[in-house]
Formats: sequence, structure tokens, C-alpha cells
Amino acid sequence: MPEASRRRRLIADLLGRRNVSSQEDLRQQLAGHGVRATQGTLSRDLRALGVVKGPQGYILPLGGPMPMPSEGQDDAWRGVEPAVRQHLVSADSAGNLIVLRTAPGHAQALASELDRRPPRGVVGTVAGDDTIFVATRSATIAGGLLAKFRRAAGFGGRP
Repeated sequence: MPEASRRRRLIADLLGRRNVSSQEDLRQQLAGHGVRATQGTLSRDLRALGVVKGPQGYILPLGGPMPMPSEGQDDAWRGVEPAVRQHLVSADSAGNLIVLRTAPGHAQALASELDRRPPRGVVGTVAGDDTIFVATRSATIAGGLLAKFRRAAGFGGRP
């Protein structure tokens, strides 16, 4: 197995088993397993793995690896649903924009999943600390996705 693949598997394993608060902490944990890595290498590895930094430290993406292009939109949405259930607090729309609210520090994790598996009609996302703007191609698409977000989060028709 190539060194980068081995290192990334170890990083995913470490992040899945314990809180890692910084790249220095991760570097030390890797060194404990006989793996040396620079800060630049760790940054590239974390980006390649889709890892985001949340309030408790680094977080692995919930949906696993990126879907292959042959997978349908329904498969992509199924990959996003766990993140929606975990992070979404409220959802509303304004024209072709959907405004998603999360707990403080959770917007990046949800936005990362949406960027990795964009639902049909989504043009892009912009995330802050607890708010995500989801740009869609039309107000009609935004309305349909808004209902889907609300159902996935378990709060049906209420905003």
C-alpha cells in the first residue's frame, strides 16, 4: 500500500477512535504509530479525507467516501441525510436560497457533506459558524429541497 494511503487510513482510524484537537496532536499520534508527517502533508491528507474542524476537534465526514459519478442523486442524498439529522436545527428559504441553521460550530460539517454530495439543482454553499446558504438554480428547486431538508431533520413542515 502506498505511504499516503496507509497514512490516510491511519488518520481516519485515529479520528474515528478519539478526539484530535490539532494537527500537532495528530502528528504526535501518527508518530506513536511510526508515521512521520509534516504540517503541509497533514493539511493535504485532512483535505483529501474531507475532514472538517468542529468544536470538539477534527471530524470525519459522516457519509464516507465521495460517490462515484455513476451513483444517482438519490444515493447522494442518502449520504447527506445523516449529516442533516445530526446538525440541522432549522431551515427556511428566500427565493432560490435555502438558509440552514445548525448549532454553533456545526455549519462546516454539514456544508462539507452538501459540497461532497450536492443534491440535484444545488449550485453551491456558503457556510459560517452556524448558518449555511445553499444556492439553487430556482425558487422551485429551493422549495422542494427545503421540504426534503425538513423531513430528513425530522421536523416535517415547521421552519
